[in-house]
Amino acid sequence: MSSRTELVRPRHLKLSVRRQCQLLGINRSSLYYKPVPEKPQNIKMMEVMDKHLTLHPTEGVNSLVLMFLAMNFCVGPKRIRRLLKIMGRQTIYRRKNLTRAGLKEFIKPYLLKGLKIERPNQVWCTDITYIPMKNGFMYMTAFIDVYSRKIMGWGIGNSLSTKWCMEVLKDAIDQNGKPEIINSDQGCQYTSAAWTQYLRNEEIQVSMDGKGRALDNVWIERFWKSLKYDYIYLNPAEDGLELFKGVHDHVGYYHSKIHHTTKMTPNDRYAQTEKKAA
Repeated sequence: MSSRTELVRPRHLKLSVRRQCQLLGINRSSLYYKPVPEKPQNIKMMEVMDKHLTLHPTEGVNSLVLMFLAMNFCVGPKRIRRLLKIMGRQTIYRRKNLTRAGLKEFIKPYLLKGLKIERPNQVWCTDITYIPMKNGFMYMTAFIDVYSRKIMGWGIGNSLSTKWCMEVLKDAIDQNGKPEIINSDQGCQYTSAAWTQYLRNEEIQVSMDGKGRALDNVWIERFWKSLKYDYIYLNPAEDGLELFKGVHDHVGYYHSKIHHTTKMTPNDRYAQTEKKAA
């Protein structure tokens, strides 16, 4: 993988980075493999916070302060908020009101309440999560097909940029076709003009979780829990390439081995419905 990523030329006159990655058979997320550095104590604190919030996603700053106090570690809410921000957990703590910030036009309603989801590519859900590593951390984003629970696309990076999220989405659409609806939280990536305009151009409906309602995106949250407790926490990666390979292998395992309430694997449920449609 590393030898192929070295062949990519960001300033190539004729081929975009996206097209070069397609021709080389690599995911663009593998280009952004350098972990984000942080102080060792903060890394340990964020790992503890991540494990707790993966199991209890609706808890906030005060709960975390009390949790650390029970561990005989006194830490103030200001530090907790700063670490949550680094982790990309903006929805957990109080954030600037989007309406007052002039972004009301980019806030969309939650479209999935009462919706009968009965086919693949009807609804995808997306999210970004913090990934702890031995000497730093990275971020991961993924798109899950709600009907089959199949991961339609994923990427690993060292920033929370909208551009990165859009690159992963474009790759997912190239490989699987586009969904009718994409559901997300109200994170800054998904309320940006670039994101909403791209989905509008692709004629994809935008659905957003209610503020502070973590369970509105429960499908992707369950995948994060599986990924982290079955792989990430047990095998902290040294670098981004090791992490990329490990996540790739776990996603393959998840697709072929883990059964949901349908009593089928995500791959089988997605493929079976496609065959019926054909």
